[in-house]
Amino acid sequence: MASTTVNVFVHGTVTHGPEGPLLVLSGRLDGHDTFLRGNLELAGKLVPVRILTLDDVTVLRPVDHSAAPPAGTMWQGTLHLPHGLRPRTVPPDLQDSAVREGRSLTTLDEAELRYVLTFLSESTTPTIRRARVEAIVSALPMVARSTQ
Repeated sequence: MASTTVNVFVHGTVTHGPEGPLLVLSGRLDGHDTFLRGNLELAGKLVPVRILTLDDVTVLRPVDHSAAPPAGTMWQGTLHLPHGLRPRTVPPDLQDSAVREGRSLTTLDEAELRYVLTFLSESTTPTIRRARVEAIVSALPMVARSTQ
C-alpha cells in the first residue's frame, strides 16, 4: 500500500443511520483504500472519519457524531487519505491464464474488474482459486487474431 497522502475533494449529503450520522458522497470513491480511516476537512475543521465504500456508494462515518452536519444537509470538503492510492493489479495467475487461453481482461470496465479481483481474492484454498481463475477466464471475450 502506498504511503503518500492523497487529498480528494468530495461532496454529498448527510443522512442518519442506526449508528449515527452518515456523510454520503455524491459519487463512489474509486481507486482508494477503503474501510480505513481518514480525515475530512469540513468547514475549516478536521473530522476523523471511517471510509466505507460499497458496490455503488461511498459513505463517511464521523468518529465523533457531534462533528457531522444535520441530516439532509449538503456538504463539501477535502478527504485526506494518509494511506494513499490502492493499485488495482491483475494477479499473475489470472493474467497468464487469460493470455494462454487467448482471452482479454482489457474489456472489463472498472466495476467488473473490481468484482473479478474481489471474487478471486476471496478464494480460501488453491483449488478454489484455480477454479475461480478458470471461471473468470472462460467468461472473457476472445482476443481478436490478426490475419497477416
